[in-house]
Formats: sequence, structure tokens, C-alpha cells
Amino acid sequence: MPVSRALIVLLASTGLSAQQPVVPQPGEPSSAQQNVNAPSGAAGKAPPGAAGETPGAAGSGESSQPAAASVSLDLNSALQRARDYNQQFLAAGIAVQLAHEDRLQAKAAFYPTLNWFNQYIYTQGDHTPSGIFVANDGVHVYNEQAAVHAELFSMTQRAAYRRAVAAEAAARARQEIATRGLAATVIQSWYGLIAARRHLVNARESLTEGQRFLDITQKLEAGGEAAHADVIKAQLLVMQQQRDVTDAQVNVEKAQLALGVIVFPDPLQQFMVNEELGENAPLPSLNEVRAEAIASSPDVHAAKASVEEARYGVSSARGAYYPSLVLDYWYGIDANVFGVRGPRDRQNLGSVAQGTVTVPVWNWGITRSKVRQAELEQKQAQTELTWAQRQLAANIDGFYLEAQAARNQIDSLRASADLSAQSLRLTILRYQAGEATALEVSDAETTLTQARNAYDDGLARYATALANLETLTGKL
Repeated sequence: MPVSRALIVLLASTGLSAQQPVVPQPGEPSSAQQNVNAPSGAAGKAPPGAAGETPGAAGSGESSQPAAASVSLDLNSALQRARDYNQQFLAAGIAVQLAHEDRLQAKAAFYPTLNWFNQYIYTQGDHTPSGIFVANDGVHVYNEQAAVHAELFSMTQRAAYRRAVAAEAAARARQEIATRGLAATVIQSWYGLIAARRHLVNARESLTEGQRFLDITQKLEAGGEAAHADVIKAQLLVMQQQRDVTDAQVNVEKAQLALGVIVFPDPLQQFMVNEELGENAPLPSLNEVRAEAIASSPDVHAAKASVEEARYGVSSARGAYYPSLVLDYWYGIDANVFGVRGPRDRQNLGSVAQGTVTVPVWNWGITRSKVRQAELEQKQAQTELTWAQRQLAANIDGFYLEAQAARNQIDSLRASADLSAQSLRLTILRYQAGEATALEVSDAETTLTQARNAYDDGLARYATALANLETLTGKL
């Protein structure tokens, strides 16, 4: 091997470089960060945001707004914050409260009501005791009465109460559905942000490696052992890698905003995230997942409550066929003189009771139509229950297969990243020995970047699949 080429190999192996051919864009690092979670072939990575890096500040531009205090988040705290600010989740909570009030009102209808009735009637006089309007009791009529009203028997009212109970249960189940739907959104945004950060680290490492290769080609060209075309190829590679870093920074910013919109009232709030992906997290058995998911599924619970609500809707509609019994009781004054006693020491204070039985006879088929309508609603609710059960079974198997596939691929992806790193190292050595071309080195660097990104995506995929299973089983 010539002396100049041997010297270049020695400099490259020690990482020394006096060449800075292309100045990185503002905000780009000159060297890669460290990452203990990376495979051996991708060693030297550190997630953006770690070691004091401010999340959301990866871009080269500066924000005109004052920086807010950074908040540290883990997945559970992000989920809790999302529940505090998400409009759909808050609306589902209000729907539960409304259903609860409906149930209280339906229950209260069983109990007697008490009202105080106050009235004064003046009738134009015509020198007769009743005045001009003979239907009135006199020129002056005073009413001061306590009225008690109770519906003692009503099939419709009893069914309405049961229906309100079922409606409240359905509203609570829909609130849980909203909770899990929100959790799924947060999980996707959470691991999307982590993957974007790791892609940024990979892009920065690739840029550092590309600059090192450019330095090697320039030294070899200066020694007359490499063509200028190799230098141009290395320069083009570095320029592309710089653009990749910029794109990765933009993706981090977008992922940061996507998560910030969900978990903070101010989407520009700065925050740090716990970037552990749980590579070694165990995968529960399918039978365990299936049992827990079926027992805790809010979709099935909501569908069952809707079936129950529809069933009592049928009973409420059929209640219009039956008689109803109402009791009214009044105690007080209904007299021409406002007082306990009237003229000739007449007693004005007294009571009266009234019982009313209403028997439905004919209403042109309205009741029959309402019963048929309620039965159709019950049939529709039963259909939705069957669909919810089938959909749950499909989701269980689908999510589990996704988690299983992601877990099985992690070792392969790690090995690919290690082999790609080894391939790049050997290709550079072969190039320095004159046995490989610059194009081969460029391809090896591109392959390594893709392998690193694929490994990080695989980790994020498995973590997302596990989180989806925990959401499905009600653990998250």
C-alpha cells in the first residue's frame, strides 16, 4: 500500500479530519450524539431531547415567541393531559352527566309532587252573588291551596325510568370509548414523535459519516490516488445528507406540534418525552388478551346498554295501552273572602281529594305505530351489538398479530443495522485500498441509514402495538 494511502487509512481509523468541505446548515451538529438504546451498528446515537436538548427547537429557525418552561412527559401523563383538554372526551363526560340527570328526573316522577297554588279572581259585578260570569263563585275569589299530585300506576312511567337507567349506562360506556379512542390517538402521536427524533439522529450520523468519507476522497485526490469524480460523488452525498437532516428536523417539529395540540392547551408548549420503547417488554398470551378485552370492551358494553334501553323503549310504548291512575289532593282556601272563616262564621279552610283513572280507547293507531317503531329500534340495537362483538374479535386478533410480527422482526432489524454498519466500515477500507468505488461507499451509507431507520421504526411499531393491546384490554 502506498505511504500516502496508508496515512489516510490511519487518519480515517482514528477519526481525525482536517477537512471541512461543506459547512453544515445552521442548527446542524458536527458530530452524532450518543444513544445507548441503539444496536451496535448504530452506536453513538442519542434521542433528540436527551442530554439537555430542547424539544421542538430542532429547526434552524428561531421562534419569535418567548420560550415556555419545558415540561417532562411520560406516556401516562400525556394520556391524562389529553383527557383534560380533548373536546370529544369532555363532551362524552358531559353526556354522562346529562344522562345521569335524566335518570334522576325519571326516578323523581315516581314520587308525589307538592305545589302551593295562589290565585285571585275578580269578576265584574251585576248585583248577583256570582257576578256577570255565572261559572265563577263570586265577584272575588281567593285560592290558597297546597296541591299534592301522584301518579300511582303508569306502565309508561316505570318503563321510562328503566330506559333512563340503561341510557346512563350506555353514556358511560361511550365515555370509555372516547377515552380509548383518545388513547389510541395519543399513542400514535407519541411513538411517531419518538421515531421522528430517532430518524433525526440517524440523519445527523449519516451526515457525519458522509463528511468523513468526503475528507478521505479529498486526501486521496491530493495524493493522486483517487479521481476528482469520487470527490464530486462524496460532495453530492453530503449535500443530500444535509437536506435529509433538514427534512428530519421538520418532521420532528411537526410531530412535536401534533402531540402538543392533543396534550396541551398551547400547542407551542415545550416538553421533554421519555423515549424508552420497551424493546424487551413481554407480549402477553392471546388467550389472556382475548379474555381481558371481552370483559372490558366499552363498545360491547355500550351496545348491550343500547339493547337494554331499546327494550325498555318497547315497554314504554306498550304502556300506552294500559290505564293510568292519578291521585290529586288539595288543602287550603277557595272562597270569596280571604280568610280562614267567611261570612256567618263559614269555614273556608278545607281539603278535597280526587282520583282519576284514564283508560286509552282509540287514538288512530298512534300507540301501535310507536310500539312498532320501538321494536325496530330494538332490532337495530341488537344488530349493532352483534357487529360490536364481531369487530372486537377482529380487533383482538389483528392487534395481536401486529404486535407478534413487530416483536419477531426486532432481532432481524437489529442484525441488519449491525451488518450495514459493518458493511460500510469494510467498504470504506476497500475504497481506501483501491478495491471499491465511491458509488459502493455511497450505497453502503444509504443502506446503513435505511437500516437504522428501519430498526427504530420496528421498535416504535412494537411499542405502539403493545400500547394498543393495553388500550384494548383497558390497562392503559
